Amino acid sequence: MRVRKRKGAEEHLQNHSQYVILTPEASKGRWHEVFGNDNPIHIEVGSGKGGFITGMALQNPDINYIGIDIQLSVLSYALDKVLESGAQNVKLLRVDGSSLTNYFEDGEVSLMYLNFSDPWPKTKHEKRRLTYKTFLDTYKQILPENGEIHFKTDNRGLFEYSLASFSQYGMVLNKVWLDLHADESFEGNVMTEYEKKFSDKGQVIYRVEARF
Repeated sequence: MRVRKRKGAEEHLQNHSQYVILTPEASKGRWHEVFGNDNPIHIEVGSGKGGFITGMALQNPDINYIGIDIQLSVLSYALDKVLESGAQNVKLLRVDGSSLTNYFEDGEVSLMYLNFSDPWPKTKHEKRRLTYKTFLDTYKQILPENGEIHFKTDNRGLFEYSLASFSQYGMVLNKVWLDLHADESFEGNVMTEYEKKFSDKGQVIYRVEARF
């Protein structure tokens, strides 16, 4: 998600250190201390403006959520959502998705979400896709044995690529949705900002739950 540079974004994040972890390296291996409980930790890589992570936090108060985005302005909007929601079980990190092992110990994260990631459609940019094998190496390390990735996108090409990438990596595809919003059996779906925008235009939303 690309947004215009937001004036005062950095100061906004620094002024709310109870939600924005400014030195996440120091929290590696001690995230339960940061949250003050032993609840499971779920992370969203590429959290955008925070609609999904705050919605999930409100829906599941017994789970700790960490939203991750590298873009300063975007993360500042996510902070707005957290503040507006009043959710106490959310933290935000401004870090890169390829360096997660710098901030989480092996098996410290219970589950992770990838929502509407940049498709990087050109073949030469394949290694930048968040479902490329080197990213999967990182996710596998910080997730427990049989840890899961829940992935949503409107981009059919990226979805097909990701299904293949997961399978070639040896992951198990637990559940696959080729039209998430048409499936009434899936309850409690929390939409991202992109998801609402695209679904309002009639675009199909794809989803998969994949397990290592």
